[in-house]
Amino acid sequence: MTRRALLAALLLLLAALTAGAKKPAKKAAPAIYPTREAGWHAAEPEKYGFDSAKLEDVRKFIINKTNATGVEIIVGGEEIFQYGAVTRLSYIASCRKSILAMLYGKYVENGTIDLKKTVGDLGIDDVQGLLPIEKKATVYDLITARSGVFHPASNAGDDTENKPTRGTKKPGQFYLYNNWDFNAAGTAFEMMTGKNIYDAFGEDIAIPIGMQDWNRDAQRKGGNLKTSIHPAYHFFFSTRDMARLGYLMLRKGRWEDRQVISEDWVRKMTTPVSTAREVSHGKEDGRYSYGYMWWIYDEGCSQFTWEYEGAYAAHGSMGQYIKVFPALDMVVAIKTDSVYGRRTGGSAANDLIDLIVKCYNPKLLKQKK
Repeated sequence: MTRRALLAALLLLLAALTAGAKKPAKKAAPAIYPTREAGWHAAEPEKYGFDSAKLEDVRKFIINKTNATGVEIIVGGEEIFQYGAVTRLSYIASCRKSILAMLYGKYVENGTIDLKKTVGDLGIDDVQGLLPIEKKATVYDLITARSGVFHPASNAGDDTENKPTRGTKKPGQFYLYNNWDFNAAGTAFEMMTGKNIYDAFGEDIAIPIGMQDWNRDAQRKGGNLKTSIHPAYHFFFSTRDMARLGYLMLRKGRWEDRQVISEDWVRKMTTPVSTAREVSHGKEDGRYSYGYMWWIYDEGCSQFTWEYEGAYAAHGSMGQYIKVFPALDMVVAIKTDSVYGRRTGGSAANDLIDLIVKCYNPKLLKQKK
């Protein structure tokens, strides 16, 4: 074989070897995280396809149609909108339940918490005494609001309209938004971990993600312990730290180089256990299904559009919300500080969220690029 023929053969062999090789995958840009010192970095809304002019309409809506005292909109890890007193600590109401669900994950996965343990196994009882059937409720039933325990709770906020007679439902059979379940889930957490909820939250979540306004001394339990021995574990956060918690969820439990909550636990918390029809007790157009103490936007709702794909939320009375929208890489935190006697109802909050979602315009994103 001549030298020219040998060279040609080598070139053919090289071409054959490289023909099936794949192009190196393009690495995704590193996720942006706020720092404890500087907080959220502000960005022009158009960077992420949001219309600045429409966001000013959002501001007007907040002022004229809601009583919100703080609103943060975070997209891509950057702040595109801020309103009100976002650093002020105040009561987050039932958002506390979603926070407890976040805490549970680590201890379920390392075996400290056994979700199959029953109320009876743990020796949990109450003022009026629990019925034998109620003592069969598992910890899993508690965190999914399906315990069948209809004992009065130490604090108001139950769905009393749909509450059955005690002893008529087996554990796991029936969904009810029931503060007894949520408060007892707090008791079960502390019994099995040996940790105070607030100490665990500070150690496991607040400090690792650099919550700027976290104050252990501001946290306090409440409720009428003569009605039920299981108190409500109230949390007091700032709006910007509520957004930080939502962003931790959006990033599937990861904060910079640390997996604070496992990705699998985030998935479980935000996967429906109870359908929208169960949650709404038969109403045709329920907007949310329910997971592990998180509300999930339901695809069957007439208001559902692609922007709500995979979206979920923490809800609290009087107008406290942490909303997570993976399709838009967005978190919205809404705070209505009850100290001022203010309240933002669910209807106004839904209208506000719908208005924010409509600020997204992919053409703006293309123009920016």
